[in-house]
Amino acid sequence: MASMAARTYNIATLCLPRDMCKAEKNEMATKLGFYRSRRVAMITSKNGKFSVRTSAGGTPRSVETINGKVNGVHVGEGTLFGNKNSTELIKDSDIDAPAHSSLHGNFVEGRFVYRQTFVIRSYEIGPDKTATMETLMNLLQETALNHVTSSGLAGNGFGATREMSIRKLIWVVTRIFIQVQRYSSWGDVVEIDTWVDAAGKNGMRRDWIIRDYKTQEIITRATSTWVIMNRETRRLSKIPEQVRQEVLPFYLNRVAVATEKNDSEKIDKLTDGTAGRIRSGLAPRWSDMDANQHVNNVKYIGWILEQSVPINVLRDYDLTSMTLEYRRECRQSNLLESMTSATASLAEDSNCKNNSINRRPDLEYTHLLRMQADKAEIVRARTEWHLKQKHKLH
Repeated sequence: MASMAARTYNIATLCLPRDMCKAEKNEMATKLGFYRSRRVAMITSKNGKFSVRTSAGGTPRSVETINGKVNGVHVGEGTLFGNKNSTELIKDSDIDAPAHSSLHGNFVEGRFVYRQTFVIRSYEIGPDKTATMETLMNLLQETALNHVTSSGLAGNGFGATREMSIRKLIWVVTRIFIQVQRYSSWGDVVEIDTWVDAAGKNGMRRDWIIRDYKTQEIITRATSTWVIMNRETRRLSKIPEQVRQEVLPFYLNRVAVATEKNDSEKIDKLTDGTAGRIRSGLAPRWSDMDANQHVNNVKYIGWILEQSVPINVLRDYDLTSMTLEYRRECRQSNLLESMTSATASLAEDSNCKNNSINRRPDLEYTHLLRMQADKAEIVRARTEWHLKQKHKLH
């Protein structure tokens, strides 16, 4: 059977509507077998519209379409039979060919807001089967990069525009604040909106909101500040007027996090004397580097949380907000130290300013990630935690 399949190419079986074959009412199906590439596509049509289910590898599997996209990939919808005399054919080359323009989400509200959907995968969850903070940050970063690419501004850098690439400039993040109302579970579909605006004279603010796709409930809000750096000298730069004119048409005067809930306060510096826990000898891996030749900003979260936060906090509490202040780059050759200090219980402090959601956090921690050799700061962080609901019931 294997040898026969290997010699079978581009076999298509068409089930045509009504009088030409037996089919369910108002439904017709087309099956395309591509044994050379071991791909199978199932196209199901209702009322003249079709959706696509595909499989790859030795074991076929179905993929459901969500709002025309699966994990942010647009699979399209259109008329299968335009009229009695025309049939739209799907070719092997159409499926095999990379269609970069279809790998992203879409613009809404004109071209100010970029929207993309994702399914929470099994490798993106923690022990409680919900998405981790690192997962959320990775999805935010992916959506931001696709926003730049889909806007037509992308140059040859990692999220850089054409004018930035000409001048050897890149974006670097200086601050991120994220607040989580609820973490999605394995298999949930989330919808992410992102947009940009000016942040002072030489910065850009990028905001995100994450919704539960099914209920449209906003479950996460985030805001960040970015500046420009020369990728060769590694020094910060003013925004050139040519770059400003590129991004200006996409600016939207809207905030994802209300001013009174945004954590804009300075994060205190930890020292050997003030840190409650210190973990040394952390070594970045080659896979932790990104295309801008430094450790990806999301990687720091794992070192901050996993290396110095007590295990009982990770197990029994939800991380409901996180603020990160980035101080300098980190390279693969650097050894790091992760430091954490607990703040006194905030639930009993009536004067406490709550920055996460409309209730005071049960715990707050201050963090510092620094170079082990010269103690130079890499990132400061502040986290807020709430006791998980299941523990409150006991």
